[in-house]
Amino acid sequence: MNARIELPQGTLDLLILRTLALEPQHGWGISERVQQMSSDVLRIQQGSLYPALYRLKRRGWMKEGSLGHVGQQPARQILRAHQERAPTACRRK
Repeated sequence: MNARIELPQGTLDLLILRTLALEPQHGWGISERVQQMSSDVLRIQQGSLYPALYRLKRRGWMKEGSLGHVGQQPARQILRAHQERAPTACRRK
C-alpha cells in the first residue's frame, strides 16, 4: 500500500536545499538522495521536483552548473545550493 504523506508547505524546498548543501546534484540525483535519506519513505515525483527547482532558482537560493561531456553523452546540468542566499538551516556547516 502506497499511502501519501502530506508535508507542510516549504518542506520540499528545504529537503532539496539540504540535499544540495551536501553535494551538487542533478534533478534525478536530488530525488534519489531524498528517497535514500528517508529510507524510501519520501519519493519526489517529477511533477513536484522540477517546479520546486525552478522556484528555488528564481529566488536565488540555487545555482546551476554543468559537468561537461562524458563520452558521447551531452553535458549534464548540476545544481548547488547558493551558500550565501539559502536559508540558514540549509547551509553546509
